[in-house]
Amino acid sequence: MKTIAVQIQDNYIKHFINYVNTHSENISIVKDPNLELDPYFYERQKQLQQDIDDIDSGRVNMISNEDFWNDIDNFTLDLQK
Repeated sequence: MKTIAVQIQDNYIKHFINYVNTHSENISIVKDPNLELDPYFYERQKQLQQDIDDIDSGRVNMISNEDFWNDIDNFTLDLQK
């Protein structure tokens, strides 16, 4: 079985549900709570995993928390000039 996301125009939803009901032996509808909260959930999850993999492999270096806040402080000081 394959899972896909389907976008349906509001005025067609009734027809789509009728179609699904007549073919219910082959189709099931399940709401994905992740997509209801964030339509880009799976894209963000994939990117986060890629970022973690890049850091773990050494392709990307993380800066320290101290360096990060020093950069923010310097940036803020430059804005105030």
